[in-house]
Amino acid sequence: MPRYTAVLYEDPESPGQWIAEFPALPQAHSFGRTPEEALAHAKEALELVLAFLKAEGKPFPPDVRVAEVGVDAA
Repeated sequence: MPRYTAVLYEDPESPGQWIAEFPALPQAHSFGRTPEEALAHAKEALELVLAFLKAEGKPFPPDVRVAEVGVDAA
């Protein structure tokens, strides 16, 4: 089973809404009222995108690594 890294963040334009997306597969993203809800919906989108790629005989893209980097922006 392929595994992909998800990024979760609060929507800056809609406070209280969370976005979940997969950098390796930008087509698979979703939103929800909580991070958990957004991730559950994004997982469904990910499964659909992977099923489409498989049906088309296209390879699954490799996952990407996510790292946090702190900088002094003052």
